[in-house]
Amino acid sequence: MKKVMIVGGAGYIGSLNVKVFLDRGYDVFVVDNLNTGHKEAIDPRARFYQVDIRDKVHLKEVVKKEKPDAVIHFAALSLVGVSCKEPLEYFSNNVYGMQILLEVMKEENIRFIVFSSSAATYGDQKDMPLTEESKTEPTNPYGETKLMMEKMMKWCDKAYGIKYVSLRYFNAAGALLDGTLGEDHHPETHLIPLILQVPLNKREQIHVFGNDYDTKDGTCIRDYIHVLDLADAHVKALEYLLKEEQSQIFNLGNGLGYSVDEMIKEAEVVVGKPIKKEYAPRREGDPAILIASNEKAKKILKWNPKYTLNDIMESAWKFHSTHIDGYKKK
Repeated sequence: MKKVMIVGGAGYIGSLNVKVFLDRGYDVFVVDNLNTGHKEAIDPRARFYQVDIRDKVHLKEVVKKEKPDAVIHFAALSLVGVSCKEPLEYFSNNVYGMQILLEVMKEENIRFIVFSSSAATYGDQKDMPLTEESKTEPTNPYGETKLMMEKMMKWCDKAYGIKYVSLRYFNAAGALLDGTLGEDHHPETHLIPLILQVPLNKREQIHVFGNDYDTKDGTCIRDYIHVLDLADAHVKALEYLLKEEQSQIFNLGNGLGYSVDEMIKEAEVVVGKPIKKEYAPRREGDPAILIASNEKAKKILKWNPKYTLNDIMESAWKFHSTHIDGYKKK
C-alpha cells in the first residue's frame, strides 16, 4: 500500500482528495496549518498533523516518522484579490512553502509530487481553448506564485530527480455528492457559493461583474470542473508518476464554458426559485473567456471528467443548504 502525504488536506479541494485517496486504498496522512482549512473536513481515517510547511523542523519530523512515498500539494493561498493586496504573504506561503517542502523531499529522498496548480498561470489570453503550450503570463501575484512553484519543481527534477505532475485547474466547483464536504471559505469569492447565498438569505442578490463582454449573453465565461473529477485526476496523476517517472503538466477542465448568467439560471433550476441578480461594472483583470483544452490529460492520464454542470450545482446546493454557516456551525 502506497503512503501519501497530503499537504493542505483540510482545505476545500484537499479534503475531498483525502477521502478519494483513502477510498482508492492509499494510506493517507494530512499536514495542514489550519489557517484557511477546517479540521472537521479531514476524513477521520487519515492521520493529521497541524504543521505549517514553512516550519522545516516540524515538517521534517513528520516526514521522518511517516516516510511517505509521495506528496500531494494543496497548501497554497488562492485568493486573487488578496494576493494583489498582500503579495508578500502569497510569496511567503506559496513560494517559500514550496522551497521548504522540496528541501525536505530532497533530504528524505521522496521523489514524487503531484501539485495543485492553476489556470491563473496563463493570465489573460486571447486564443481559446488554452493548451499546456499556451503562453504563461500571470496577471496577479497568485498566478505568479503558482508558476514559480512549477518552475521550482522543474529545476529540482533536473538537479535531484524529483518527478512532478502539475495540474492546472480551471474553476473547481461542486461538493461531495452526499453534501458532507464542500466549500467553506472566509471570505467567500467563488461564484457558485455566492449565488447560493441568495436563496439561503445570506445576501440579497448576486452581483454580476460586467454584462458587456464579447460573449453570447455579455457575461464572463468560465470552465467549471467538479472537485470529484479533480480528485480522480490526482489519483491518476500519482499512478502515472509512480509508473512512468516522467514529469508533466496537465490542464484540468471540462473543455466547456458557461457564462455567469447561465450559472445563475442553473442554480435557479436546482433550488427551485428565482435568484435576484444585479449587473455591476467589470472587474479589472477579468478575462471574457477562460476554457481549457483537456486533451492531453485525456490521452496520457486516461482521465475523463464525468460530472455535469447540474451535478456540480446539485452537490453544491446539498452542501451549502446543510452547512449554512460552514463546518463550524451546523
